[in-house]
Amino acid sequence: MRSLIISVFFFLFLCFSCFGQRMVLGNTTSQKSNKQYYPLKLVQYDSNVNAPFSAHEMVQLKEVYGASLEKEILSRPNRVLSMKNLLRNRIVIENRPDPKDQKKCTLLSEVPLFDAFVSTLQRDFVFNPQEFNPLKYAFSFYSRGEHMYRVDGTDYFIFVKSQHSKKVKR
Repeated sequence: MRSLIISVFFFLFLCFSCFGQRMVLGNTTSQKSNKQYYPLKLVQYDSNVNAPFSAHEMVQLKEVYGASLEKEILSRPNRVLSMKNLLRNRIVIENRPDPKDQKKCTLLSEVPLFDAFVSTLQRDFVFNPQEFNPLKYAFSFYSRGEHMYRVDGTDYFIFVKSQHSKKVKR
């Protein structure tokens, strides 16, 4: 009798668990919106990711990852490739003085700092496109599509290309 009660209780619990999951899955945001997401394409790397990190790239990585650089990036081949691809191919800084070429977008000052590894990380007071370290900011590096950010008070725009998009030359 006792095992029958436990079996019935277990069966009811299992039924409610499955029903509850079905309810949650049926009410997802992707089904509420009309957006259709297609499967992502495999990331294809340019041949320039085969070269070692440059001295400038290592300075950028050390600034953001500090003592965790070896553990978080350098000892993980996939992350090394991803960082090289990001720094060399996917981040573009352009000066667009013509207002026709400018679009409303997120300002750099609105993007939080990525200070998970170096808590003393600071924003740049003056923007210098040659010395700018995009790794310092929590940009949408790995979301779908290209993202654009504007440097406050300037005509500079930072573009983060999708890692899944076709190679398009600007």
